[in-house]
Amino acid sequence: MKRIALVTDGTADLTDDIVKDCDIHVVPLKVRFGNQEYSGQELSSEEFYRRLAEEDELPKTSQPSPEEFGCLYAKLMEEYHEVISVHISSALSGTFNAAHLAKEKFKEKIHIVDSKTLSLGMGLMLIEAAKNIKEGRDVAWILDNLVKARKNIETLFTLNTMEYLQKGGRIGRVQGFMGSLLNIKPIIRVGDDGVYQTYGKIHSQKKALDSVVQAFRELAEGRKPIGLVIVHGAAHQAGLYLKETMENAFQLQTIAFTQVGPVIGVHTGPGTVGAAVQYE
Repeated sequence: MKRIALVTDGTADLTDDIVKDCDIHVVPLKVRFGNQEYSGQELSSEEFYRRLAEEDELPKTSQPSPEEFGCLYAKLMEEYHEVISVHISSALSGTFNAAHLAKEKFKEKIHIVDSKTLSLGMGLMLIEAAKNIKEGRDVAWILDNLVKARKNIETLFTLNTMEYLQKGGRIGRVQGFMGSLLNIKPIIRVGDDGVYQTYGKIHSQKKALDSVVQAFRELAEGRKPIGLVIVHGAAHQAGLYLKETMENAFQLQTIAFTQVGPVIGVHTGPGTVGAAVQYE
């Protein structure tokens, strides 16, 4: 039997190649447009953003059930000794709780990790865990290392509009309305508690992207950057600008450059651009 399986919920926004190379098993969240429901893997980012622009009603998201997690865990336990299951911040979704409920029947064989982040910030944690598994580390060592890695991963993104966070109930209505009225491009940081924090408010996308780079410099606090990932929501050119600027600023090559997936994209909307940096 293989030693350790790695599971996540599909909100890490990793490329298919990385998911395959890291041998990550995915229980996806779902996106619903009207009466049509898709798993996050069934709906491509390109198709999602096209429909998001065309539909009158904002799509809804839903988390996997404990039964869905339980089915995957049971299947994996036929092939692996243990499972590490890493999930989107419990402060932003009930997915972690669903996975935790599912693990009860497997006792100490399933280990649920609250990433306290999302998107490629969580992706960096999964890449780290996959590397540890390939190195032959035991579960206790990997879980301890994931706690350390999370403390050294910073995730920031800028939104082209606050409309989707507002509609999805992620920020107050007045704040969202005033932000849209003033054409503010907020810079959002995922805090240590796994909750969105406003890190800055800028009036143009280019200045916002430059401010994201500066924010990463401030958050470094003497730490050495060792990993960089870039993500965008239907904003390829802006994503490339941030990628080039970050690579030049930190002398790093990007590990992953990809789109925000449908589940996160429901709340952030088109024009979102962000990065996650792992420090030593």
